[in-house]
Amino acid sequence: MKWIYGRQDFKTVERSEETCYLMTNGLGGFSSLTAAGAAARNDHAFFMACVRSPNSRYNIIHRLREQVGDTVLSTQEMADGSGEAGYRYLSSFTWEDTPVWHFQADGVEIRKEAAMEQGENTIALRYEIANRSREARTFLVTPFYQFSPKGEDLDPGREPAFADGKITGEAGTLVFRTNGHDRKISPEKETYYYRYDACDGRRESGSAVALHQMGMTVPTGEERVLEVVWHLETPGETFVFPGAREVVERAKQFRQELSRKAGFQDEMADVLVKSAAQFVSERASTEGKTILAGFPFFEDWGRDTMIALPGVCLSTGQYDTAKDILRTFAAYEKDGLMPNLFPEGENEPLYNTVDAALLFINCVWLYYEKTEDGDFVREMYPVMERIIEAYRTGTEYGIHMDGDGLIMAGQGLDQVTWMDVRIGDILPTPRHGKPVEINAYWYNALRIMEHLAPLPGKEPGEYDGLAEQVKRSFTEKFWMEEKGCLKDLVSGTGADGQIRCNQIWAVSFPFTMLDEEKERKVVETVFEKLWTPCGLRTLEKDDPQFHPSYGGEMRERDMAYHQGTVWPFPLGAYYLAYLKVHGYSRAAKEKVKEQMEGLESALREGCAGQLPEIYDGAFPTVSRGCFAQAWSVGELIRVYEKLEK
Repeated sequence: MKWIYGRQDFKTVERSEETCYLMTNGLGGFSSLTAAGAAARNDHAFFMACVRSPNSRYNIIHRLREQVGDTVLSTQEMADGSGEAGYRYLSSFTWEDTPVWHFQADGVEIRKEAAMEQGENTIALRYEIANRSREARTFLVTPFYQFSPKGEDLDPGREPAFADGKITGEAGTLVFRTNGHDRKISPEKETYYYRYDACDGRRESGSAVALHQMGMTVPTGEERVLEVVWHLETPGETFVFPGAREVVERAKQFRQELSRKAGFQDEMADVLVKSAAQFVSERASTEGKTILAGFPFFEDWGRDTMIALPGVCLSTGQYDTAKDILRTFAAYEKDGLMPNLFPEGENEPLYNTVDAALLFINCVWLYYEKTEDGDFVREMYPVMERIIEAYRTGTEYGIHMDGDGLIMAGQGLDQVTWMDVRIGDILPTPRHGKPVEINAYWYNALRIMEHLAPLPGKEPGEYDGLAEQVKRSFTEKFWMEEKGCLKDLVSGTGADGQIRCNQIWAVSFPFTMLDEEKERKVVETVFEKLWTPCGLRTLEKDDPQFHPSYGGEMRERDMAYHQGTVWPFPLGAYYLAYLKVHGYSRAAKEKVKEQMEGLESALREGCAGQLPEIYDGAFPTVSRGCFAQAWSVGELIRVYEKLEK
């Protein structure tokens, strides 16, 4: 599916910055600017390189100035209120497998295309310039460099330098090759206005510096191609420059192979398959694969990985990647817990999550369902046994099984479920006690252990008995007949009866505890109180703690994060649950497919071809937070898989 943005999408500078693109290189590096080519966030970059995968990222080339003669084609808002309005010359921007821009100015047509190399800190630009004017025209490209750690501003004391055809700075040495002319210029510093950071209370300005300029003069009536390839050197390497066309073609082939392997018929499913691969990265510290939670902000987290992996890897046929990731997590299991944050440098992993370990067991089961790889199950089974035993007898963060068989978690200021915001000593969503989704995961894990036990020659009986106890206790303590749904929590506090989206996983998982009537009631209540076309609300609108919008300073944002804000990723569980309670009937599939057609506009807005992290709770129209979120994409792919396969 090709996303096309025409002149009507570039009426104003504000409209021109509503959508961005995303390219990634499988190392944690990426390229992302607005459709008009502007940096509207401090961590927008034409070339964000990664010197140690996946999180040691540097904003190398922040943005590009492009011009034909004196006519500037690029777009950028400046901190002093001035700016470049090149969007007025932009005929179209398209995104399919690469970003493509078409400009027309003063009788000159320019087609611009960019691509990143997989597994390398290499980016390529290709300009096709057709001079249909009556005189020769010179096209110029001026890169503006930062060489600053992602999210940080240009350090005046450590600005990059240009010498001997190379740019050097804190991140290393950037080499480049162009078939056009290149000349050194006096350093030119710019200070930008970041529209999307300003509205969220983040740093609203930042700088970059130009050190040289590339270009090409095109005679009247003729066509020329200007190519530029940049590469951030690795110490000791001998880099052989490819042509820009080669980089572009390899990028397209990589994405087309993803489509072929996944084999979806639906165009939007195919888009999501390609988008899913953008989150998969190498991790240097584990020498394996990982899944980045979201762009441009997030790193790789255990919980997010275990939620995203089934869709990102298993539904797309990337079984070896899934196996690699699960094996990495298994190696870091500690006291029955999985890392929520992997180590960087000499740092130890953080294990502050109750759900990642239980979701790990679910991922092993889903992997086995796809592959029937009994050897891998036998390899993982001891790890899974340690998880179950730790949850039964007790481990860190107050995680333990109560006398009724249900899991308790959280203590003090620990926030160990996905609703994990903490603001100093304030916990906006304290879910200490027995969270509904954690106990749904617990029962699911027990049944998985029971079903897989014969493979390593174990007895399944103990898991069956405990699972039956959990089922009885869960139904007795969580069901609210008067509301026709499940409590969010069993804690003896007012939070217990809040209607939240967490209950949907008690219906959507492989093994569930409620009878058919109760499951149907949960689905209907979730639809009535929480469903939107963009995702599920985290809290019903009638609740006194409901926050209708997300924005402002960090404290304000955090207070709203799980108090009604719409999240796309639980929408996947809702649709899977809806299909289940309606027996996967043809009518149910048609209903789900019809409702999911609304996602096309979501895939157009924010980041072309991607799904975001969140939306406002009251009126979800504009994406917030990360413009591309792994579990949003992964969970919706699983729905398409259920519809087609």
